[in-house]
This record gives sequence, structure tokens and C-alpha cells, in this order.
Amino acid sequence: MGRVGCPHCINDGSAISRSLQKADELHAALKPKEALVELLKVLDRDPHNAEALSKIARVYIDFGDMIPEATPEWEAKRLKQYQTAEQYARRAVKANPNLDWGYFYVAASLGSIAAVSPVAKQIDLAGEIRGFVEKALELDPQNGFTYHLYGVWHRKMAEIGKMQRVLASVLIGHSPPHGSVEKSIEYLKKAVSLNPTVIVSRLELARSYITVENWSSARNLLVSIRDLPIQFSDDPNHKQKAEKLIEEIKER
Repeated sequence: MGRVGCPHCINDGSAISRSLQKADELHAALKPKEALVELLKVLDRDPHNAEALSKIARVYIDFGDMIPEATPEWEAKRLKQYQTAEQYARRAVKANPNLDWGYFYVAASLGSIAAVSPVAKQIDLAGEIRGFVEKALELDPQNGFTYHLYGVWHRKMAEIGKMQRVLASVLIGHSPPHGSVEKSIEYLKKAVSLNPTVIVSRLELARSYITVENWSSARNLLVSIRDLPIQFSDDPNHKQKAEKLIEEIKER
């Protein structure tokens, strides 16, 4: 994530700016714990700093993503980190309603919560996730990470079968939003075009192509991941998943 606006940096602005810059450098170096220390320094000086709040949300999503699936009770442990991320992201939105990254990280944290939750919970969160994604895109229509979120959202919604929709309507009183694999591909292609070296966007686009049995496009994307640099804490895991998918579809 690039540097975002900091409208509250008035008192001791130079120290705040240095901490924010250092946090970005530490995040790029895959050191989220050290980045968190710098971001908390900012909040000590300015508790309503929207940039720091949104980046702390990013840190806690990283913390959750870094918990291996082999860990006992890994889903519950990830959930706790994602819920903390959500709290900071909502504070960022409140601190600066015009900051797209605040809305982005509310959507991202809710999406992460949904990923480790039962289908009924995923359905319950779907409308809110879409709302925050669309607000983030309204504020910055060139944010590839937001298009990534929307692309994954559409595929997840499309994967919910008709019977699950009927069941959900009975259980929670309303039907889940409808998603489209075609829209998923459209938005993920946009994400890749805006952020061509981001591994996870290529991986998710490949998954959407697999859904529509476009094996050649999926295979080309997955193979292209091999040469991409590690930029985020979960990129090694994404590379492993890409190799596994290549193996799974090699005969297609």
C-alpha cells in the first residue's frame, strides 16, 4: 500500500512523518511487528491519525495471514487478528471519511473474517463488504487492490449455490447478494493491469479462470507467478498454492 493522506499531522508533524515512512519501509521488508511499533508511536502523538490507523489494520491482517493452517485452532487465531484489523480500519474511516484506504481495510478485514467463517456468516457480511469496496473505489478508481477485493467477492458470491441461497434466506431472513464469475474476471484483470507484480491478484484471477474452465489462461497466469518477486508476507504461501494449482490442472 502506498502512502496515504495524513490530514491530522499538525503537532509534531515531522516526527509523525518519519514514523510513517519507517513503517512503510518495515512493511516492505516483511517486518510487520516492527512496523506496528512505529505506527503506535504515531497514535501516541495523534490518536486520530487516519493513515496510521489504516496501516495498523494492514499489520493485523498480515498477522492473521501469517498463522499457518497447521497451527492448532488456526481459524480462531486468525479470526482474532482480523477482528482487531477491522476495529482499526473502522477508526480510520471515522477519523477521515475521505480516505479510501480506511474503507479498503474495513472491506479487507471483513473479507478475511468471512474466509475463516461458516457460509452463513460469509453471506451475512457480503453486503457490507460490497458497500465498503464500492466506497473505496468511488474515492480512488485506480486502486488495484480494491479491484482485487471486488473480484474475489464476486467469485465467492457466485460459488454460493441455489440451495444455499434458499437456506440462507430462511436462516438470516434475506438472500445473499448475487455475484458473477464474469465480473470477477473483469475486476481481477483490472487489478493485475494496475498491479502487475502482485502475486495474489494473478493467483485469484487464475482461480476465476479455472471456474469457467479457461485452462490455458489460468495456466499462463500461474506459471507467470514463478518469476514475480516476494513483496508481501503471504507471498511464499501464494507461490506454493500456484504450483499446486499448476499440478492440478496440468492435464486440462
